[in-house]
Amino acid sequence: MTKLKQSGVSLVGIGVFAVLLLAVAPLVLSDHWLGNLGKYCCWAMAAVGIGLAWGRGGMLVMGQGVFFALGAYSMAMHLTLETAGDGVPGFMVLYDPLAPLPAFWEPFRSTAVTLVAIVLLPVVVAGILGYALFKRRVKGAYFAILTQALAVALATLVSSTIRETGGDTGLSDFKYFFGFVLNDPANRNMVYLIAAGLLVVCLLVVWQLYRSRFGELLVATRDAEERVRFLGYDPANVKLVAFVGAALMASIGGAMFVPIVGIITPAEIGAAASILMIAGVAFGGRASLFGPALGAMAVGWGQSSLGSAWPDGWTYILGLLFIVVILFLPKGLSSVLARFTATRRSHGEQPPAAAPARQLEEATS
Repeated sequence: MTKLKQSGVSLVGIGVFAVLLLAVAPLVLSDHWLGNLGKYCCWAMAAVGIGLAWGRGGMLVMGQGVFFALGAYSMAMHLTLETAGDGVPGFMVLYDPLAPLPAFWEPFRSTAVTLVAIVLLPVVVAGILGYALFKRRVKGAYFAILTQALAVALATLVSSTIRETGGDTGLSDFKYFFGFVLNDPANRNMVYLIAAGLLVVCLLVVWQLYRSRFGELLVATRDAEERVRFLGYDPANVKLVAFVGAALMASIGGAMFVPIVGIITPAEIGAAASILMIAGVAFGGRASLFGPALGAMAVGWGQSSLGSAWPDGWTYILGLLFIVVILFLPKGLSSVLARFTATRRSHGEQPPAAAPARQLEEATS
């Protein structure tokens, strides 16, 4: 299959995926499961970014909870202030009825500032962090450990700032979403459609990157970094673009997670949450287009279904799943479909290969 044909098949796949999410799911799913699917879409957005950075760029980003948190808490602060009106959020009043609103909360009363923060904060943080690491050629296990340490540090910081962020209890009890009442089923359906639509947009962006010159350069940097440097390109800049793109997708996913789930806590942004995202990407297939998204949605479904029925055993199931995938399917479940397609294609190509032999027999007989 030529590269152009593969690209066309992937685009058709995105179209089918979009129809299933945006048209079929709202018609056949109950409000409860539609909300769960919206939550899975938020995790899938972060997973698509991980697929870009890890699958194609070779960067094991184990701290995506940091960028998920930047988007989630930016949105949560705005929705909390929207619910509180001109006053101070209720959880702050409980600790000190006379305390003023913290200065860093005030800008999030604005819708425009909130949306800009969701996009700009992860870009700035990832840009500074990525530049510092990649320019010093930090990679491999060192890069993974540093990014995960940041997720742990941020979760610990949020947990300790009870009066400013709600601490371990997080931010919740949102009543409005940019003026729309969240308890209204029609508005909750609208929020789901926004999340699903953003996931489709992320897939389209990554699809375009994969087929572009940058996508080829990113794979070349992953496989032969020194050769790319010898050809005159700076691998640090190539990695930085992918790292920032992954951070932005995680932030957008975090921002949509808040109105769909109705709460954000340090448990959703720490090391465990980041590892959960990585597990989903590994399960689906980190180097494929759809693998990260589908893997994250499958792991999310497992957490919601099996995790609620067997909370103590779900962690072991997830660990066993991760081990099985790494040992027997290092490229994820998407590699199974690729092997099946390649097998069928090879079988289909055998008859034409035998045709010249038959013609030679006829000519000599």
